[in-house]
This record gives sequence, C-alpha cells and structure tokens, in this order.
Amino acid sequence: MLMRFDPFRDFDRAWQELAQQASRQSARSFPMDAYRRGDDFVVHFDLPGVEPASIDVSVDNNVLTVRAERRFEQEPGDEILVTERPQGGFTRQLMLGDQLDADRISAGYDRGVLTLTIPIAERAKPRRVEITCDVD
Repeated sequence: MLMRFDPFRDFDRAWQELAQQASRQSARSFPMDAYRRGDDFVVHFDLPGVEPASIDVSVDNNVLTVRAERRFEQEPGDEILVTERPQGGFTRQLMLGDQLDADRISAGYDRGVLTLTIPIAERAKPRRVEITCDVD
C-alpha cells in the first residue's frame, strides 16, 4: 500500500477549525445597514427569530447598545440533528456622533428587523448665517 505524505494536510485541518471557531464567535453580533435619509440617520438590524420583549436598546455616553436574545426551547423527546442557527445573547454597539439627537431615538420591530431612527440634531443642520454691514 502506498501512502502519500502531505505536510500541509494537518495545517489545512487546523486552519479550517480556527476559521469555524472565528465564525461562531462573530455570530454573537448581527448584521446591520445604516444610512442618512433627509434629517434622520436610520439603522436596520437583522434579528430573525428574536422575540421583541428580549430586545434592549440603550444609549450611554454617545454609545448606542442593542442587545437581543434568541433561544430554541427543546421539548422532551426532541432529537437534534443539526444546530447551525446561533442561539443566546447578541450585542452590537455604535458610537453616535454629537451631530445626532440621542434623546429622540425611535425604534420599531417588523418581520425580524429592528429599525432605529435617530434625528440629526438641530445644531448640526446647515443654517444660513446673516451678514450685517456696518456703514459709517
């Protein structure tokens, strides 16, 4: 029997295991989209399968924190075949600039998407400066 020696096989296997661990750890966050629409800054967070009551949104020192919990409740007799969907607690933090009005954030949850609307602060909006002339 001929056996072929591949010195990189073990390295590849270790690399794949490391990549899988990293992807499991990054699953503790959730994807988002953010954009400016008129006088508002809008952020969408994908939270499929999350009960609205488990979502917590807070702002402290211009840091917006979104926490959510997703659990699969097993019943007696369940035979789990595959578990790929991340379970447990999820957290995402965003730094809010001074140009945003963190006191007037509104939040809505529809079909697994949390939408936050953060108004642009009045002091950050463009304004016209009046010019005066001193004529002697």
